[in-house]
Amino acid sequence: MLVNRIGDLGLALSICSVFLTFKTLDYSIVFSLANFASETNFSFLSFNADRLSIITFFIFWGALGKSAQIGLHI
Repeated sequence: MLVNRIGDLGLALSICSVFLTFKTLDYSIVFSLANFASETNFSFLSFNADRLSIITFFIFWGALGKSAQIGLHI
């Protein structure tokens, strides 16, 4: 289904964002370094955003797509 692919894309982007920010996927290290990454920004096509906000958005997008919420049924 298309909805499941949308969720897969969100989860893949969140995993890539976490790895690019923290250089690891180990949650204990990521959570301990989260305070230091709160001041770093991500720039893409002249848009600047906080890295932790982008990671949080991608995780939310992936969870929303994988759980097939009513608004995403196609």
